[in-house]
Amino acid sequence: MKVSRSRLPDCLIIEPKVFGDARGFFMEQWNAARYAEHGIVMDAVQANLSRSAHGVLRGLHYQLPNPQGKLVSVLEGEVYDVAVDIRRGSPSFGQWAAVVLSAENRRQFWIPPGFAHGFVVTSEHALFHYFCSALYDPAADRGIAWDDPELAIDWPIRTPSLSAKDQAAPRLAQLDPALLPEYQE
Repeated sequence: MKVSRSRLPDCLIIEPKVFGDARGFFMEQWNAARYAEHGIVMDAVQANLSRSAHGVLRGLHYQLPNPQGKLVSVLEGEVYDVAVDIRRGSPSFGQWAAVVLSAENRRQFWIPPGFAHGFVVTSEHALFHYFCSALYDPAADRGIAWDDPELAIDWPIRTPSLSAKDQAAPRLAQLDPALLPEYQE
């Protein structure tokens, strides 16, 4: 597999080896030992799958306490996937990285604990898969405004379809610092 750094050095783009022929293809989606060689160490304790229509934007979400690392990929369609460093004290605090994930390119994106995450569907629909390093905790579920002008994320869709929760999410600067994870070297 090929692993490269995104604009945020802790967020990695993974291009798994794909073995295919006229019958189809095979690829590993997760191999703890192989991913650990690249610094991705996690117990995948939960796997999620969501299906969304074109223009749906989910995010920017994070969990505190019990922050989640996420290894994300797209099984059908295409998304523009974004990670934002929200770790207090981080040299890259408030910066973001994005990658196009699709069924065609088969890329994965590693978003470590301490980052907010979101994506927008750019195809007719997308089937989005993610392995999580911590269980979902509804009481710890948090969000940041997808269109926070200080983050200035260059989303490819200007008027996305949002949940009520995402519409009401505060800007990063409006959050109590105690509700943000701490950077640890």
